[in-house]
Amino acid sequence: MTHARGERAALCTLLDRLGPDAPTLCAGWTTYDLAAHLVVRERRPDAMPGIGLKPLAGYTAKVQQRMKEAHPYPELVGLVRRPGGVYGLLPALDSAVNTLEMFVHHEDVRRAQPSWEPRELDPGFEQLIWKRVSTGARLMLRKAPVGVVLHRLGGGVVLGGPKGRSRVEVTGRAAELLMFCFGRQRHARVELTGDPAAVEALREAPLGV
Repeated sequence: MTHARGERAALCTLLDRLGPDAPTLCAGWTTYDLAAHLVVRERRPDAMPGIGLKPLAGYTAKVQQRMKEAHPYPELVGLVRRPGGVYGLLPALDSAVNTLEMFVHHEDVRRAQPSWEPRELDPGFEQLIWKRVSTGARLMLRKAPVGVVLHRLGGGVVLGGPKGRSRVEVTGRAAELLMFCFGRQRHARVELTGDPAAVEALREAPLGV
């Protein structure tokens, strides 16, 4: 099983256990909303652009709401469990596109629950996450208000954010750096070092792809 499929399965198991009304780290979304989002993302290509483009976000939100109205929660989770669209036909594409997506959304649900703790990941998975972070840092940190230096515990340094400004150093395991760069700064177990004002600005910045 690929890491993308493993995270998908674990996420769906957690969604089943928590039910439709549990909180997530996605602002304003319950587990029902998150399940609908994932189904729309994979099975409604007409609504996908609105996930990343604000002018089209209204249409995507309407499609997502209609998805909830058309499908009971267990049915939506069942759809998430099976890769949809091209991802169901091309496992390599599923792995390339959905590994981080499923990991982050799995953590969005886990970390919104009381007393969560970081998981111990397989070293190979941790290395894969770091590879994706290191190649995607400039994109994910493009809206950072300060320069950013990512330090991976165990080895590895990547730069991001604007040049020529004060820098904040962010240190943690690869998975925690990923959550930070995906805009979950307040829920990532990392250490931030730098000017206090710059650190706080970075914590509140709209990071992510």
